[in-house]
Amino acid sequence: MRTPQPTALASALHQFFSDHLPRLRGMSSNTLHSYRDSLKLLLRFVFDQDKKDPSRVNIEDISPQQVCSFLDHIESERHNTPATRNVRLAAIHSFFRFLAVRYPERLELCQRILSIPFKRAETRCVEYLEFAEIKALLASVNRNNADGRRDYALLATMFNTGCRAQEILDLRPCDLQLDRPPHARVFGKGRKERICPLWPRTADLLRALIVERSVEPTSHDPLFRNHRGDPLTRFGVRYLLAKYFNLARSRVPTLATKRLHPHSMRHSTAVHLLQSGVDLITISHWLGHASVNTTNRYTTVNLEMKREAIRKAAPVGSRNRTSSWRRNQNLLEWLEAL
Repeated sequence: MRTPQPTALASALHQFFSDHLPRLRGMSSNTLHSYRDSLKLLLRFVFDQDKKDPSRVNIEDISPQQVCSFLDHIESERHNTPATRNVRLAAIHSFFRFLAVRYPERLELCQRILSIPFKRAETRCVEYLEFAEIKALLASVNRNNADGRRDYALLATMFNTGCRAQEILDLRPCDLQLDRPPHARVFGKGRKERICPLWPRTADLLRALIVERSVEPTSHDPLFRNHRGDPLTRFGVRYLLAKYFNLARSRVPTLATKRLHPHSMRHSTAVHLLQSGVDLITISHWLGHASVNTTNRYTTVNLEMKREAIRKAAPVGSRNRTSSWRRNQNLLEWLEAL
């Protein structure tokens, strides 16, 4: 039996993921996986809608109307947020920009799909924990066993560095300098590398963890592992945060109305540094932000700084802001004093 030839769509997908993204654009494995998941969901949707053999689906079978229906589907059926919808659409746009160059005869179709706009997403308030709440979270960890000591070191390092979940999971012993000055080499989005200072207490915790696990300081294996010895996953980090957050909630009433997820620790680090007087540029480098404009949002969510501003501000009517006119006073000085 004759083997069917791969369709143009299959050939394009193979080149897109095996050559274009990793070699030409230098995308990280995390980006590749995100794009893969988005296009896989789209193709499954097209297969289900057309009832067509997946091996026979071609580029022309993906229309702008189907892409729009797919985006509506992941919102209504999969209960994705507009932000997630936009992530999926960004991956689709990237693939069809690649197709437009590879198959110029299909340029019109590609342009119609590329014209599908992103959806405006609601901007939510940044959720973070106050320093006292972070202390309560750490205090809820039982450090009388190996797993508890690992969890305590993990949470303390997340708060110290402000790392994203994947960044903390990628941390290796060889990335740590635990002698003075202690710091960690962190690899962030887009393979951007940054050096993050470690507080002496955090360095002591990491040093003890390495000794307890009998790990070589030069090891290139992930530092944080589960009880089976496998690297922790993002789901594992989320589970541990939820576990200790629920324990701390019973002791600290202010936690009752808050939610905790891995990025909350990162936000908490930024707000704590801001309250401690660290400038925005340093915080931006500390967290690995591409732009200081991303860091600026923390100045609008810090409730303690807002309370301090209110305390410093004089109540309305506490003083007469209109200066009286004196004959020998300079006019510009008088205007300045208004």
